[in-house]
Amino acid sequence: MEALILSCSTGGGHNAAAAAVKGELEKRGHHVTMMDPYELVSRKLAEEIGALYVRMVQRMPRMFGVVYSLGCVVRRVPGKSPVYYANIRVAKRLRVYLKQHPTDVILMPHLYPAELITYLKGQGDKLPLSVFIATDYTCIPFTEETDCDYYVIPGEKQIAEFRKRRIPAEKLLPFGIPVAMACDTDLTKQQARQALGLSEDLVYILLTGGSIGAGNIEETIRSLLRYLKKSGKQGKIIAVCGSNDKLYDRLQAAYGEKLVLLHRTRQMALYMRACDLFLSKPGGLSSTEAAVLHVPYIQIAPIPGCETKNMQFFAKNGMSIAVKHPSLQLKRAVNKLLREEDARRQKSSQFLIPQDARAALCDWLEEKLQQQTDKQE
Repeated sequence: MEALILSCSTGGGHNAAAAAVKGELEKRGHHVTMMDPYELVSRKLAEEIGALYVRMVQRMPRMFGVVYSLGCVVRRVPGKSPVYYANIRVAKRLRVYLKQHPTDVILMPHLYPAELITYLKGQGDKLPLSVFIATDYTCIPFTEETDCDYYVIPGEKQIAEFRKRRIPAEKLLPFGIPVAMACDTDLTKQQARQALGLSEDLVYILLTGGSIGAGNIEETIRSLLRYLKKSGKQGKIIAVCGSNDKLYDRLQAAYGEKLVLLHRTRQMALYMRACDLFLSKPGGLSSTEAAVLHVPYIQIAPIPGCETKNMQFFAKNGMSIAVKHPSLQLKRAVNKLLREEDARRQKSSQFLIPQDARAALCDWLEEKLQQQTDKQE
């Protein structure tokens, strides 16, 4: 199989899902090319699009919410969206690339590449199998205007919403959101701690603002430190700042050795397995990882829009506790998750969150492409 994965750096979840599928396909002996389609115009353009998203989410998350809300309004208007028309130039570059680099399947864990494919289809281009991969627990604005062959969605519970947006049932594949192979680990908490050099006796609370270090991390840390002090628990906060170097520097200056402070880590799944509690903004990938790894999970500081939907879905189904105001609500949530048995939460996550999305998608791709080959012969 020759596979092309098109993703963009507007948030780490899209690229994380792309990398998970890439790793699985390569493990099976297939050849995979993963790229940002905006690099076909220029690397600078691709970097600027990603940087614009990061700046807005880190500094003005409410503004992102306003943009998302406008998208929800625009999607009700007949005709194509501004997102579709803004991608035409890149789509023409993709047409040239595909002629020079034939592929069997195009996988897209991001809306923008799906818009490129839609334009090319509308122009009558003959294209390989095209598969969109949703990375949030909702049908984001303008997904319905795309024309991919299939849509991988988070699970059975999301079918109704995607159908409501006029995406045909026969195109929906409820395989789940693909997560990295590292999440397949059967290490115990103690084994994970030994691997990371962490104490077996402390309470560890893992805190992250996603790949870009967004959200009210500092307020959450203050609340957690107050909780640990008043409760008398011997614990440590592991804070992962992602690409937010300024946040890292502020935390280092303010707290020093009171925290285990990380920039980025390739061992996130291991840290999640080792911790007693995981706090994060409710990105689609981080939430799925928490469910697959069965980590007690508190969702904080959603980026308004799709992450709000993620938070609602997880909290409603007992897979997390949603905390909007850490200084007021965090103590109760931490107490609840550290005290209670987590069997019920694990049962909910196993029932609602596919645990093997990456393998299920790759199994289906191999079978689908083999069927196409058999027909041609």
